[in-house]
Amino acid sequence: MAARMRLARVGSKKNPIYRVVVADSRSPRDGKFIEIVGRYNPQTDPSTIEFDEEKVKEWLGKGVQPSGTVSRLLKIKNLNV
Repeated sequence: MAARMRLARVGSKKNPIYRVVVADSRSPRDGKFIEIVGRYNPQTDPSTIEFDEEKVKEWLGKGVQPSGTVSRLLKIKNLNV
């Protein structure tokens, strides 16, 4: 199973709010996931980015690959990949 750390949309229409989740790479964007490791709200100023640092480091240590957007968010929060 190839797991990825990526965004899953949970906001309503025209109100995007995202969860940062660890999911199987074959599952759909808003489908089944393994664990929630953070939140991202691009609508606030500045954007709200929250991570559970212990979970993120644990999953990255297990070899989970972050998506491009999640990788950028990790760099902003100094949790470099």
